[in-house]
Amino acid sequence: MSILIVSIIALTLNIYLGRWRIKYRKFTFKWWLLIHASIPLIIPLRIWLDTPAICIPLFIGLAVAGQFVGSRICRNIKKNRTFVP
Repeated sequence: MSILIVSIIALTLNIYLGRWRIKYRKFTFKWWLLIHASIPLIIPLRIWLDTPAICIPLFIGLAVAGQFVGSRICRNIKKNRTFVP
């Protein structure tokens, strides 16, 4: 159960951060900060819930997937937005 909780939090948090990250130019400080912002939250949560270390690649993969999905959502919203007076 704890693996599922950490997985869901890692994914949803990074979807939000990915949507926010798309507003900044690549390789700037804010861009870099938003990519790594979830780490200080996920690691203590993983330790507190006592999830096995073998699940760390899963959490990293979900974090990367969340960043990707979040940025795609934001790009699609901007692309499909039309001006209606």
